[in-house]
Amino acid sequence: MSEVFFSPVPRGLEEALAAELRALGVANPRAMAGGVEWAGDWPMCWRVNLESRLATRVLWRVGHGPYRNEADIYRLAHATTWAKWFTPEETIRVFVTARQSPLKSLEFITLKIKDAVCDHFRAVRGTRPSVDTARPMVRIHAFLSRDAATLYLDTSGEPLYKRGFKPGTVEAPIKENLAAGILALSGWRADEPLADPMCGSGTFLIEAAMIALDIAPGLGRHFAFEHLRSFEAGQWAALRGQAQARRQLPHRLPIHGSDIAGSQLRRARENLAAAGLEDCVSLEKADLLDLSPPAPSGVMIANPPYGVRLGEAEELAAFYPRLGDALKQRWPGWRCYLLSADMNLPKAIGLRASRRTPLFNGALECRLFEYRMVAGGMRGG
Repeated sequence: MSEVFFSPVPRGLEEALAAELRALGVANPRAMAGGVEWAGDWPMCWRVNLESRLATRVLWRVGHGPYRNEADIYRLAHATTWAKWFTPEETIRVFVTARQSPLKSLEFITLKIKDAVCDHFRAVRGTRPSVDTARPMVRIHAFLSRDAATLYLDTSGEPLYKRGFKPGTVEAPIKENLAAGILALSGWRADEPLADPMCGSGTFLIEAAMIALDIAPGLGRHFAFEHLRSFEAGQWAALRGQAQARRQLPHRLPIHGSDIAGSQLRRARENLAAAGLEDCVSLEKADLLDLSPPAPSGVMIANPPYGVRLGEAEELAAFYPRLGDALKQRWPGWRCYLLSADMNLPKAIGLRASRRTPLFNGALECRLFEYRMVAGGMRGG
């Protein structure tokens, strides 16, 4: 039986996610602002959770209807058959997002949906689930447009960019699914040299190594759909087993990371080790401005700093022209990709971008600038 799902994705990667879903076997995924709507059976839902490198979640549509006020949304949520899918022993949390909704308070809507779910359980089971805002077992999402409300059950649990192995408690500046999306946009192939000369905690390196070794990104974690009453453990074990059998053993890959900061390199090493990939990637301490590329051609991806504090703008104004000179002099033959929220970068770097892709790193609007380096060319804004 086919169900309807919605997979949110970092904004700017909607078409890339649709292409990934098609490659996984989803028929006719429909890209829209902020994600992709698609239809499939439960094994396909499990597979997308396990295999998607780009999706943030897989949300299952369980209710949809028009509304004019809060009472309409309560009725929609109360009529939804929650007790078919999970038990009152499981904790819940409700999340509400809206676009052009006439209703004023999303907090009040959240409360009304929570009340409706609890009242539904009281009516059919005689007891209600508890709310857990920190680590809920069941996440209920509601999306309000101008005149319609859609209810979803989250089949993922923790967001899918949490691959299940990173030990670091420090928040990485770029999420894993955005890094994987940038690799997809670059057209990088697994047999092609890849360099991240400002590798930080190693997110690009780890995502690239997992792609090259055909490691499904969800193999090291659990998912919320395992708590649903419709879950079939045998089928899921078979699906996981197929992915496990596909993964290659770790071996040296043409993937190279460097950073000027020794503390960042230590974090990258720790994270690579936690993922079992420490022998796959070359790491060195180096300044990008002095670095020689590891091969005559390949893909270079970097997330350079962009000024957010007083004084940083002046430093970057000096750094960008030197970065442009370094790329021109040292990296001919390479496709170079720089992710930046600083819209002054293309003018300051002094290179002509062959492509500028709008992307969002969380709420921060960025551009992915593509520079195809050829000897003696590329100057100009």
